[in-house]
Amino acid sequence: MGALPRIAVAVVTMGNRPGAVEALLESVAKQDCAPARIVIVGNGCRLPEFAHGLALPGEVTTIDLEENLGCPGGRNVALERLREFGDVDVVVELDDDGLLVEADVLRRVGELFAAEPRLGIVGFRIADENGETQRRHVPRVGSSDPLRGGHVTGFLGGGHALRMAMLGEIGDWPAEFFFAHEEIDLAWRALDADWSIRYAPELLLRHPKTSPARHAIYYRVNARNRVWLVRRRLPLLLMPVHLGVWTLITLLRVRSAAGLRAWFGGFAEGVRESAGERRPMRWRTVWRLTRLGRPPVI
Repeated sequence: MGALPRIAVAVVTMGNRPGAVEALLESVAKQDCAPARIVIVGNGCRLPEFAHGLALPGEVTTIDLEENLGCPGGRNVALERLREFGDVDVVVELDDDGLLVEADVLRRVGELFAAEPRLGIVGFRIADENGETQRRHVPRVGSSDPLRGGHVTGFLGGGHALRMAMLGEIGDWPAEFFFAHEEIDLAWRALDADWSIRYAPELLLRHPKTSPARHAIYYRVNARNRVWLVRRRLPLLLMPVHLGVWTLITLLRVRSAAGLRAWFGGFAEGVRESAGERRPMRWRTVWRLTRLGRPPVI
């Protein structure tokens, strides 16, 4: 194992959870391996005063954005600032209402990256205050054991670590997605560039149990971004298969007529509007995803 990488922590917040952010940052301060830098982004807001006078380890940078750029856009701002500093190897990105329960999380992150040179992404386990991990937070198909780690095809947006060298090669978050499926886009690009993704359930982020449908824009952007994702990343032959399976799953899951109208409206928007760059994955990546248990049609 080589030397431990230099780690930064990035948090994006809309300023509406000051107590939760303060608790999260206190859990960062208790880590037995202090981060080299901490970047806090106020996404379309001025950060509360506590964020400007925190007694935290490492260098703390706060950024107030006039416009809400969405989660991926806000994270890109943090990444760009870290690049300007030029002294960070790995960034740990945490939801603003999460909490690091154990004091050795950052050290364990560093050890995982040091032990595996082509490891690009580490996904944390997310569990509520009762220790329960929601099914959608396990990065495998079906109701898999949330305590089984290993190489996977995706990761959780609420708590994860990214190697800066990987981002320099594949690019940052798809800011135009704003919300929903940005993790899949980043994961597919990473795997297509021969980086690996590891789910590490020993890295626990406590997070309140939530539903993505709590966001008013959920059904529309969920459908729009899924179409964009497919148009950007999948080989032509797999595009109708993926979208057909996804439509069928949606019809089976969504019971709300208003939700379905919004979903189909977003689907049409994804077809009609530009999806941005088209860089389809190689067929060897399709096979890699399949071997890891999640072919890119599910």
